[in-house]
Amino acid sequence: MGFEEKEIIIPAIRNLKDTINIIGPVSADTMFHSTARAKYDVAITMYHDQALIPLKTIGFEEGVNITLGISFVRTSPDHGTAFDLAGQNLADETSIINAIKMAASLSRKQQNGKTSPA
Repeated sequence: MGFEEKEIIIPAIRNLKDTINIIGPVSADTMFHSTARAKYDVAITMYHDQALIPLKTIGFEEGVNITLGISFVRTSPDHGTAFDLAGQNLADETSIINAIKMAASLSRKQQNGKTSPA
């Protein structure tokens, strides 16, 4: 169906192996069960639905979406805006609080030169 995995993804992973503890590529349909999740701290996926469907299934109220590859820190609650709950005092604030905390942490690291913005 294409050569992206062979020509781009696998070489990129090989280039990072001396810098970080990285594995892959891993099939999206096998990497989100509890035993697999115990083996990693972060999942980087190629497409929106490869990550967000399992993330929302596993931790809808806690999840944080982080956009990589841009020149500024961008986080958001994983579940969206919940307009249908607005004004009813029913929404769970955990995801937005986690997104704000993650943005603050990433910003501090970026300011201290520990991470690159993009």
